[in-house]
Amino acid sequence: MTTLTRRATLIAAATGLATPALISGASAQTAPTETLPRVPYRRLKLGDFTLTTLLAGTRPMTEPQTIFGLNATAEEFAALSAEAFIPADASLNGFTPTLVETGSEVVLFDTGLAPEGITAALTAAGVAPEAVTLVVLTHMHGDHIGGLSDGTTPTFPNARYATGKVEYDYWAGAGNTGFDAKVRPLADQMTFLADGDSPAEGLTAIFAPGHTPGHMAFRIDSAGQNLILTADTANHYVWSLERPDWEVKYDMDATQAAATRHKLLGMIAAERLPFIGYHMPFPGVGFLEAKGEGFHFVPASYQFDL
Repeated sequence: MTTLTRRATLIAAATGLATPALISGASAQTAPTETLPRVPYRRLKLGDFTLTTLLAGTRPMTEPQTIFGLNATAEEFAALSAEAFIPADASLNGFTPTLVETGSEVVLFDTGLAPEGITAALTAAGVAPEAVTLVVLTHMHGDHIGGLSDGTTPTFPNARYATGKVEYDYWAGAGNTGFDAKVRPLADQMTFLADGDSPAEGLTAIFAPGHTPGHMAFRIDSAGQNLILTADTANHYVWSLERPDWEVKYDMDATQAAATRHKLLGMIAAERLPFIGYHMPFPGVGFLEAKGEGFHFVPASYQFDL
C-alpha cells in the first residue's frame, strides 16, 4: 500500500477543487464547488490488492429527466424516484476514479474532469500523482479523461496508459478538442486493449459498448476475490439500475447501452459480485440484486473491512 503523506488528512479542500458536470463527448467544464465537505476516498482490500475509490468531484443537477429516463413518462419517473426516497426534480452526480495497487503496479482507472480534482483526492488518500504507474481509460468522455493533464503538463508523469482500441479509434476520428488535447498526445505511451485483454496483473478488460462505441468495464481478480469496475455502464443507482431500458442522454447508442446493462449487470447480480460504478453514490461500491425488470443497488457496508 502507498505510504500516507503528511497531507493525508485533507478532507474539505480535496473534494471542493473540482465539481464537474456529466457531459457528452470529451469536452469539459467546471462547476461551483459543493458546500459540504466529505472524506474523498474509501480504501478497501480485495485479496492481495488494495483498492481506493476517489471522489474527484460532485455536481448537483436539476431536471434529471432531461438526462435519465428519456423514454419514460413523467409519472413513471416520479413514481420510481418516490419509491427510492429521492426527488424527481434534482440529483447529485459524483465522479469516482478507482486506484488499484497490485504490489507491482499502481493503476488508476479514469481521471475525473480536471487535474485539480483527481490530485486532491489522491493527496487526501496519501498517494502522489508521481506514484501512479498505469492509467487505464474506460472511455473518452470528458469526465474520465479531463484529469490526464492541464493541456500541456501530464498529471501522472511516471505513468504509461491503456485504453480500448475501438474507443481510441472512434475519438481519433471525431475531431473532438478534449480528446485531441488530453489523449492524442499520449498515443506513443498507450497500450490498446480488446475484450479479454489484461493491462496489468489481475485486471481484465470487458467490452461493454453503448455508452460509447468502445466503452469498457474491467474485472479485478486477486487471491480468489473478484470485483467489477462498471465505469459508465449505468449512470445512476436508481434510474439506470432499476430501469436498465430507460434511455440516458449521454449513451451514444441507447439500444446497445441497454443490452450491455442487462448483460453485465445481470452477470454481477447472478454471481453476487461486488462492483464499483463511476457514478454510483460515493464511495461507489456495492452489490446488485435482481428486482423486477432491473436491479436493486445494495451499498457495501463492512464486507471489505473484515
